[in-house]
Amino acid sequence: MNNTSDSLERKLGLFPVTNIVVANIIGAGIFTTTGYLMDFLGNPILMLALWLIGGLVALCGALAFGELGAAFPEAGGEYTFISKLFHPMLGFLSGWLSLIVGFSAPIAASAIGFSKYFIWAFPDFQSWFLFDKIMSPEMFSRLLAILVIITFSLLHARGVVLGAKVQNGLTILKVALVAGLIVAGFALGKGDFSHLKISSFGVQALNFSFSGWKSMGLSLMFIMFAYSGWNSATYIGSEIKNPQRVIPRSLLISTGIVTFLYLLLNLFFVYAIPPEQMAGEPEIGGVAAGLAFGDFAGTIISLLISFALFSSLSAFIILGPRVYYSMARDGYFFKWVSAVHPRFKVPQNALILQSAIAIILVMSGTFEQILAYMGFSLGIFPILAVLGVFKLRMTGQSKLKLPGYPVAHIFFIVISLSILVLAYFERPWESTIAILTALSGIPVFYWFKYKKGKLPGA
Repeated sequence: MNNTSDSLERKLGLFPVTNIVVANIIGAGIFTTTGYLMDFLGNPILMLALWLIGGLVALCGALAFGELGAAFPEAGGEYTFISKLFHPMLGFLSGWLSLIVGFSAPIAASAIGFSKYFIWAFPDFQSWFLFDKIMSPEMFSRLLAILVIITFSLLHARGVVLGAKVQNGLTILKVALVAGLIVAGFALGKGDFSHLKISSFGVQALNFSFSGWKSMGLSLMFIMFAYSGWNSATYIGSEIKNPQRVIPRSLLISTGIVTFLYLLLNLFFVYAIPPEQMAGEPEIGGVAAGLAFGDFAGTIISLLISFALFSSLSAFIILGPRVYYSMARDGYFFKWVSAVHPRFKVPQNALILQSAIAIILVMSGTFEQILAYMGFSLGIFPILAVLGVFKLRMTGQSKLKLPGYPVAHIFFIVISLSILVLAYFERPWESTIAILTALSGIPVFYWFKYKKGKLPGA
C-alpha cells in the first residue's frame, strides 16, 4: 500500500472538474473536422444530424461512466474500471493506448492546431525572430508546438490546484469564445440559411449504399473524436472531493453543455460558408469568421481559437499522467512513473513521459495523418467499460444507479461498434495500425507481470 507521500489528494470540487471536462472535450476537433465531414457527406443536414447523434452517444457514455466513477472513485478512468471488472490485462491495454494515443496524440494535435492557427493570424511571426533564415515554416510551426507542450507540462508539474486555477480561466475564455462566435455570427455576421439546402454538391450523400454508410461511419468517428473527453472526470477520481456526487454531475453537465454548443457552432459554420467551399477546409473556424465578419475579424478570431486550444492541451496534460500513475502503482508499468512529487503532489515523472511522447508525435506527423488513427483507437475500450456497468449491476457493486439503464448503454455500445466497423472498411490502414498498437501492449503487460513475480496463470 502506498504511503501518504505517494498518494494523490482530494482537492477538486464540481466547478473545476466540470471545467476540466469541458476543456477536454472542446478542442482541435470542433475547429478542424467539420470541413472534412462536409467533404465526406456533401450534405449539411446529414452532417448536423450526425453531430446530434454524436452528442447523444457521448451523453449515454457519460451516464455509464458516471456510475462507474461513483463505484471506483480512483485515478485511471477506464483502465481502473476494466481492470477491476474484467481483467488487468484488458485494463492495461486501455492504459497503453491512453499513453500512446489517448492523451499524447491529442496533446500533439492541439499543439499543432495552436501553431497553425497562430501562424495563420501572424504569417510574418517566424521572420520576427529571423528563424526564416535557418529553418522551414513547417519546422518552425513544429518547434512552436513543442514549446507550448513544454510550457504547460512545467506549469502542471507545480501542482493540481495551480493547474486547476489556470484551467478554470482558460476554459471560461474558451466557452466565452465559442458562445460569442455563435451569438455574433447569427446576430451580426453575413451568411445564408439557404446553405442548408441540398444542392447538386450533396446528391451523392443521399445514396445510402455501403459506400455512403462507410462515409457516415468515418464521419461519426471524427465527430466522436471531437466529443472525446466526455469521460475525463474519471481519470482524476483520486483527486475529486465527494466523488460519488461530483463525477456523475460533472460528466453530464459538461457533455450536455458541449453538445448544445457544438450543434449551434456547426450551424453557424453552415450559415457562414457555402457547402462547396466548406468541403475539405481544415481551419473551418477561421474561414467562417472571415466570411461572416471580414478578413480582419477572421484573423482576430483565428488568433483567439489558437489560444482556446491551450485549454484543451492543458486538460489533456492534467489527465493523462493519472492513468500512467495508476498503472505503475499497480505494478504494470515502470515503478518510477508512479512517483508523486513530495511538495506539489503530482505524478511528475508520468508528466515528463507523456510530454516526451507528444513531442515525438509532433515531429513525426500532422493532425490530418493522426486523426483517423486517434479516432479508431479512442473508440475501442470505452465500449468495454460501458459493458462493465452490466457486470456492476449484476454483482451488486453499483454505488449510484443512474437512469437510462440499460437502453442508454445498449445505444452507446451498438452505435460505437457500428462506427468502428464502418470506419475500418473506410480507413483499413489507419484502423489496423490502431488495433496493432493496442495488441502490442499484450507482451508488455506480461513482462511487467513477470517482473512482479506473478507468472501467467498464477
